[in-house]
Amino acid sequence: PLTVVVGANGAGKTNLYQSLQLLSAAAQGTLAQTLAAQGGLPSALWAGERRKQEANRIQLWVDLEDFDYELQVGLVPPPQGPFMLDPDVKEERLSVPDGVKHHLVAERRGPSGFSRDADGKRVAFPFQLWGGESMLAQIVEPQQFPLLAEMRSRVSRWRFYHSFRSDADAPARQPQIGVRTPALSHDGHDLAAALTTITTIGDIGDGPLLRRFVTEAFSGATIELAAEQGRFSFRLRMPGLLRPLAPSELSDGMLRFLYLLAALLSARPPPLLALNEPETSLHPDMLQPLAGLINAAAKRGQVFVVTHSEKLAGFLKDATVRTAQLVGGATELA
Repeated sequence: PLTVVVGANGAGKTNLYQSLQLLSAAAQGTLAQTLAAQGGLPSALWAGERRKQEANRIQLWVDLEDFDYELQVGLVPPPQGPFMLDPDVKEERLSVPDGVKHHLVAERRGPSGFSRDADGKRVAFPFQLWGGESMLAQIVEPQQFPLLAEMRSRVSRWRFYHSFRSDADAPARQPQIGVRTPALSHDGHDLAAALTTITTIGDIGDGPLLRRFVTEAFSGATIELAAEQGRFSFRLRMPGLLRPLAPSELSDGMLRFLYLLAALLSARPPPLLALNEPETSLHPDMLQPLAGLINAAAKRGQVFVVTHSEKLAGFLKDATVRTAQLVGGATELA
């Protein structure tokens, strides 16, 4: 499945991407750090006019077909002290659908809550929860609370790709110590190891597919992968050149395409793969190969793309395309 969100600058497209990031961070136990990196909770809260008596909270909800999860985060109550920008989880709910009904299997209100155990019995949480992180991150007893564990595992494996380093000192431009890398890291520092992994343990034999997209994107180029004493590297052999190009010689756009290649052809596809403005730094001629990569990834899992490029969106097959619009200070999808 493939969902694409297009829209003008400032329409709020990235807010949707970051909302998914926050849900994944909640499952991983990094909600506070993720919000801090975005400027703290006050920067993430709704800046428009609220209805009378409306709570000043971030409310996130996701439907995963077999799970529904809701997270509500607000400001730390007084006295706030030095950590006044930290989030405070107010409420959480996890339910499972059963036809038209939803059965609540876990709920949190402030520091207290309960979950259904493996036998379906309601069990109170064994301790007071810390306000800065979700119940998914703090109740980690899979044998006693299997549904919480399943939800945490699934959402924490979502992958997000937006900015990759392409400067001269970027780790991907140097040989790196590596191990089997089923999924490219969010910052792409393990690019060479991820590319090598794709060619060796891909679920659908992605080595030929990887080389095909390299050839299409770079006018007949081929990629060479190497591993020496645990250090992984790669080179591109371009038509007409007598020697291959090292990563340090590649343009920013070429390196970015290789990052996206490794992310989208992951040897172990994540439950959700989200891309924020993947067309950045790419020449227009690379948009069609990029679309081919995205289409291939969408056959293996859920892909979510935020883009400025109508051209890229037009190349994406069988996509649900939504347009983000700013209406009264709020983002709406048309």
